[in-house]
Amino acid sequence: MMRLSFLFATLLTISALSLVTARFQSRQLFVKLDRLEDKARQLDTDWRRLQLERAELQRNVRVDQSARQDLGMKPATPDRTLYVEGPQTVSAPGAGKAGRP
Repeated sequence: MMRLSFLFATLLTISALSLVTARFQSRQLFVKLDRLEDKARQLDTDWRRLQLERAELQRNVRVDQSARQDLGMKPATPDRTLYVEGPQTVSAPGAGKAGRP
């Protein structure tokens, strides 16, 4: 009878340990799954952002090509740039203080 009780106690202990181990592994896998899902969402967001950037760059290239080929435009360089100076305005003394309390 003692041997049978000892055998059942041993089997019960082994069963309890395997249950604890299985639950621990289950929790670890759940945490890993959650992290991987977050990473997948982040990668999806990055992919969409890159798609938008690519579309924007393609549009800029198309506009640049059209400007160069159809309109014969060339990039502005400092030696071909004219700088126009507007009339210089002189403020009256004390004019800037009117808005201050």
